[in-house]
Amino acid sequence: MQYLIIKNMNLKYNLNKKYQRTLATTEAERLASQHALGKLGAQERIDILLDHNTFQEISFPESNGSEPTAPLDAVIIGSGKINGRTVFIFSQNFQIMGGTISHQVGMKIALLLKTAKEQKAPVIGIYDSGGARIQDGVSALAGVGEILFHNIECSGIVPLIAVVVGPCAGGAAYSPALCDFVFCVDTISKMYITGPDAVKSVTHETVDPDDLGGTKVLSQKSGVAHFCYENELQCFSEVKRLLEYLPQSCTDQSMPIEARDNNYSDDLLSIIPEDDHIPYDMKRLIESVVDNNSFMEVQPLFAPNIICGFARLKGNTIGVVAQQPNILAGAIDVNASVKASRFVRFCDAFNTPIITIVDSPGFLPGTEQEHKGIIRHGAKLVFAYAEATVPKISLITRKAYGGAYIAMGSRHIGGDITFVWQKAKIAVMGAEPAVNIMFRKEIACSANPDATRQSLIEEYAQTLELCQDNKPEFIDRIISPDQTRQTLSHALRLLNSKYKLPLQKKHVNIPL
Repeated sequence: MQYLIIKNMNLKYNLNKKYQRTLATTEAERLASQHALGKLGAQERIDILLDHNTFQEISFPESNGSEPTAPLDAVIIGSGKINGRTVFIFSQNFQIMGGTISHQVGMKIALLLKTAKEQKAPVIGIYDSGGARIQDGVSALAGVGEILFHNIECSGIVPLIAVVVGPCAGGAAYSPALCDFVFCVDTISKMYITGPDAVKSVTHETVDPDDLGGTKVLSQKSGVAHFCYENELQCFSEVKRLLEYLPQSCTDQSMPIEARDNNYSDDLLSIIPEDDHIPYDMKRLIESVVDNNSFMEVQPLFAPNIICGFARLKGNTIGVVAQQPNILAGAIDVNASVKASRFVRFCDAFNTPIITIVDSPGFLPGTEQEHKGIIRHGAKLVFAYAEATVPKISLITRKAYGGAYIAMGSRHIGGDITFVWQKAKIAVMGAEPAVNIMFRKEIACSANPDATRQSLIEEYAQTLELCQDNKPEFIDRIISPDQTRQTLSHALRLLNSKYKLPLQKKHVNIPL
């Protein structure tokens, strides 16, 4: 026991010596070291993001000395303004103990989050850290836990934006994952629970950090990152842009701006091909409806068969969810379900109307999807739309079949208004597979099976699919493409005062 005490004292002594050497280097030397890594300094990042001379640092009590390595400047916390709006911000300092989190550092970030929640202003967290400070033992884990708890306390009250511009490892990686949006930068951003060294110690395999949690993995495979940019300056510029679409808190709404015209609305007449089997680019359609240059896509590289993003329509902020017929014909798979569900829930939490543009053959079939839980994950999409109380408008452009018709904000799960384009089709499934199932025997027994099948397909399409010839009572209006922008804008004005008082309950149980 005495040996362990002496060994522990020696460890603390050595760690303190290491920290003293860190402090002995000048701030300029530490900043130069950060620049050599291709990264900006902690304070530089704050100064670039905030309006000039608006940053006010928040002080925090000094350590009582119980921790061997308690440099509080491993993170800078404070408040400032972006385009005149108050935000709270913290920036981890990689040049002080690798930006690692001790209990005191965790409490410092927790204080910022608590203050932001009370003041009802967005939080921007800049992550550049090796995670929990290993040499501090369990007290470091306590610091990480404090951050995670207050992340969750703030969720749904104020927007939470994470900017990962360095390593973000271990349990600390759950902090940006608990935020609403995660930004990252090529080559310098890394997020993983178990780093390369930990993987090697268990599997004896050498792993490239980029294969674990580089930007390609984060933005395309795991879907952890919502935005990815080439450099920090571009990244911070887009953080400011995103804030323009967000309210200060759940009790506010996004501020409208002066409406911009749309120079591409005439394109709507020619975007969708006559042949239903030919794909088209839904982003072109979206950009032809919303205000010029206002569409900001979220998670463009993850589950690209569904599109989510913010835009403005006649100056007002909206959330857009739409299928992408160019990819998987717009079918909804596991990742698309999760991506859209989370976006819908964010929009609902922060009073942002949702416009859903539907062109889908349904949920993606196949053994792989069933094994991955398409039923469970698809249920999230249904749940998110049904739970949302903000204005919900759906537009069906070409087809809405099966579960995709129901799940994508239909009237049956709480949608407010549904419009369809003139040649749009709604059915349990497309004409050809439906006929093959319903009339299998008749086709097989006919003298000319091919001709019989084609005749039945045409009949089915006219009687059960085409809305223009057989308008269901749950469709509000059939419109031509060139009426879309004006029609959607008018519908938003009608729903502007919508308010629905939720039933009293502890919380819902979304199928996670």
